[in-house]
Amino acid sequence: MGNADYVYPSTNVERAPRVAIPPPQSSVKSLKYNLKETFFPDDPLRQFKNQTTSRRFVLGLKYFFPIFDWAPSYTLGFLKSDFIAGITIASLAIPQGISYAKLANLPPILGLYSSFIPPLVYAMMGSSRDLAVGTVAVASLLTASMLGNVVNANENPKLYLHLAFTATFVAGVFQASLGLLRLGFIVDFLSHATIIGFMAGAATVVIMQQLKGILGLNHFTHSTDLVSVMRSVFTQIHQWRWESAVLGFGFLFFLITTRDFSKRKPKYFWVSAMAPLTSVILGSLLVYLTHAEKHGVQVIGNLKKGINPLSFTDLVFVSPYLTTAIKTGIITGVIALAEGIAVGRSFAMFKNYHIDGNKEMIAFGSMNIVGSCTSCYLTTGPFSRSAVNYNAGCKTAVSNIVMALAVMVTLLFLTPLFHYTPLVVLSSIIISAMLGLLDYEAAIHLWTVDKFDFIVCISAYAGVVFASVEIGLVIAVAISLLRLLLFVARPKTFILGNIPNSMIYRNVEQYLNTSSVPGVLILEIDAPIYFANSGYLRERIARWVDNEEDKLKSSGETSLQYVILNMGAVGNIDTSGISMLEEVKKVMDRRGLKLVLANPGAEVMKKLNKSKFIEKIGQEWIHLTVGEAVEACDFMLHTCGPNPLKEESEAYNKV
Repeated sequence: MGNADYVYPSTNVERAPRVAIPPPQSSVKSLKYNLKETFFPDDPLRQFKNQTTSRRFVLGLKYFFPIFDWAPSYTLGFLKSDFIAGITIASLAIPQGISYAKLANLPPILGLYSSFIPPLVYAMMGSSRDLAVGTVAVASLLTASMLGNVVNANENPKLYLHLAFTATFVAGVFQASLGLLRLGFIVDFLSHATIIGFMAGAATVVIMQQLKGILGLNHFTHSTDLVSVMRSVFTQIHQWRWESAVLGFGFLFFLITTRDFSKRKPKYFWVSAMAPLTSVILGSLLVYLTHAEKHGVQVIGNLKKGINPLSFTDLVFVSPYLTTAIKTGIITGVIALAEGIAVGRSFAMFKNYHIDGNKEMIAFGSMNIVGSCTSCYLTTGPFSRSAVNYNAGCKTAVSNIVMALAVMVTLLFLTPLFHYTPLVVLSSIIISAMLGLLDYEAAIHLWTVDKFDFIVCISAYAGVVFASVEIGLVIAVAISLLRLLLFVARPKTFILGNIPNSMIYRNVEQYLNTSSVPGVLILEIDAPIYFANSGYLRERIARWVDNEEDKLKSSGETSLQYVILNMGAVGNIDTSGISMLEEVKKVMDRRGLKLVLANPGAEVMKKLNKSKFIEKIGQEWIHLTVGEAVEACDFMLHTCGPNPLKEESEAYNKV
């Protein structure tokens, strides 16, 4: 049974313009357009058009090395601001660098090496004016966790060190490749909620790991989960050293107090920036004067003088360690990219300038490749250091150069002064920095705005804290991808109603004063139609129709005659989607209903035309707007009356 025999007369009165079918394009042109939109949405090659060869070379040089773009206009006033900012962040970078290297189970001197060469590379290649380059706690923790599963840093420190260099090299190659191949969108799979939860979880793990230094313990678990750490802490109560604990909590209180003071009075930002170095100096003096190292307070010991030695011959490219280095490099590289680009964009927004994400990836990758060959481990743009750089009034990336030069001076002349620096002070510095990553306000905001995002955030946090950093990251990404799949596979569909005294049709659940059109059901599909959601949409449309017919029967109103699908939000459709529309049309025909399309886009019309669906449904049943579609249906109802096959279909269904 169907309504193929029921002829809907043509509406010749004031016929509205038909929906246009785009002119055909060659496959090559279409492919070229799609590739450009996928990989070059910002059209970076626009500046090279209609330029001479020499000019293109200069533009290309400025693209990969932005320093050649802004350096000619650099002023003495900028240098003054950058010098102050550079010295300020150097005072933070030195103690943090040493602390994070210890967190990664690497020699402390590597923290200083990593604050020397990479900032110089970024200053030449980076596009952010505010990003301060250096090591970060989360990447350090990941390095220690992932490499430590294969090589014990205490038993085989040389191999562990070489694997760290190799992982940094892999991370750099991976980051630069993403930028060169315009694949930066891959990093976007780490959603905002994922990053908040993961960073908070990693911060919690880092804080727990520092209990070893705070309590002066010699032996500690290599596991990072909460249960293992707490077991390790409380099974060694008899080994807790009160001297170390007093020092640790005292300096931690000092660091937290100075940070809160600077937050309340932003013009005194330098107070919190200088606090870590002040803690190192005071702690070293205290240990030196009291000989606390003889009473259980552990110290750094000798730090090698001199700038970075070359390490490209130390890279390990042999089995079975290469797999571990690749895995560690890719994971830490992605995390570093996500943090660095997010921080750079945040400060760029404050100063109203733009940074190119793909260009940043090339810069990060290059500095890590160079760093891996000069005894550095993974670096990125940490928020704490960049915030100090921003508040210190930096103007350009020269602040990174000033910081690097200050670190170089430290490496050449001042490293012996860190001999008596207590490890407990480094633990206090790390804990203070990590407390800033426990962003509970952001978690509350997620709960208020989007419960699913909150679940993603908490899942990432719980995975990191109760399992491991790697498992937490996998859980977070998996849940984010699940949500993405749900968005695609379960798109929103809703009923539209007419806003009184207008030709506007909107969601009846959003606009409660809308009215329905007798005999007409108007549905909107709020997503592209693909193979992943076509089955769901077929069933959902059928359920909407069933519900509408049941409602009309119970109220005794005019029976349903037309189903209008508003396709305005359907940006694209594939062959599965077209098959779905064909099936829906057949079902509507069997039920004595007429399917009408409204506002289909160019891409949709092109594919509907190629598939002959327009011929099947009839061009007259495709309208520019929902209003025109409703007018046409209303005209048919008043001119021809209800479809007689509708009553026949209902009688047949009752039997």
